[in-house]
Amino acid sequence: MNSKKLKTIFLNNAIVIMLILVSIVVGIIRPGFFSDANARNLIVNTAVRFIIALGVSGCLITKGTDLSAGRAVGLAACLGATFLQRADYTGRVYADMPEFSLILVLLGVILITTCFGMFNGLIISYLKVPPFITTLGTQTIIYGICLVFTGAQPIGGLRKDYTTLSTGAVGGIQWIPYLGVIALVLGIIMFFVYGHTRHGKNMYAIGGNENAAEVSGVNTTKTKILIYATAGALYGFAGFLLGAKAGGASVNIGFGYELEAIAGCTIGGVSTNGGVGRISGILVGVLVFELLKIAMQFVGVEPSYTYIVQGIVIIVAVALDIRKYVAKK
Repeated sequence: MNSKKLKTIFLNNAIVIMLILVSIVVGIIRPGFFSDANARNLIVNTAVRFIIALGVSGCLITKGTDLSAGRAVGLAACLGATFLQRADYTGRVYADMPEFSLILVLLGVILITTCFGMFNGLIISYLKVPPFITTLGTQTIIYGICLVFTGAQPIGGLRKDYTTLSTGAVGGIQWIPYLGVIALVLGIIMFFVYGHTRHGKNMYAIGGNENAAEVSGVNTTKTKILIYATAGALYGFAGFLLGAKAGGASVNIGFGYELEAIAGCTIGGVSTNGGVGRISGILVGVLVFELLKIAMQFVGVEPSYTYIVQGIVIIVAVALDIRKYVAKK
């Protein structure tokens, strides 16, 4: 392998390599960084964000985006928390509301967020409104609905069977939490969808060249609607789990998560120019992004500065992606 190939490999994976090196350094100077407790924390944090990134990835692959992801996640968390409060909790949102089964609430939450995703797909496909503008408008609509629904009040007193989704672990092994297993299963499902179904092939075809895809017989309208509806379903699932993880919910939960998801996807190789992206890369991208945040916490970086660093990482990731696209052309 010559120096030119090594340089190309480094540039194409520069952020991943640098963040891993940063984590190794932090692990050396802060021994607790490589502990079972921190491993669990990393897996739990990555799990929810990975599910969100799975939803965003389909939009990015087709040269779109979804700025409503974070608010959809927040609405899902608020819905899940509201309908899964303890019966004896004095601060219940609806005092006379009966107790619902966990599965029923999950399905209801996913159905609602899927409708918002489908709404995005319909507007983008039929009215030809750019995804950025469409999802920006949906983001505001969802936030307003969440404010009305919750009355801008925090929601607590969650049932144990709900919070166990976050606190529980397979076989009691703390670094194999339920959240991690759920995210892995969803990742495997999406891996199959992206790589072994007609829908997946159509998605990549649209991202590569939408006009050529239409000429070759791809129903681009149907495919885009399905992509955004699937994204909505994944946001609902992620928000439901996030409510359990947080032990409660408020209107601000999930704020900015869409930007983290886009960053994770881009770091993991999903091109903002469309047509490129793998599930394994998305997982790596989200994982190293979470590693960066935890590493900064361990070395005592003030939370305010972590946002600056995250913003720089996002810009560099997109810049490197554009460099690769220009190089191919």
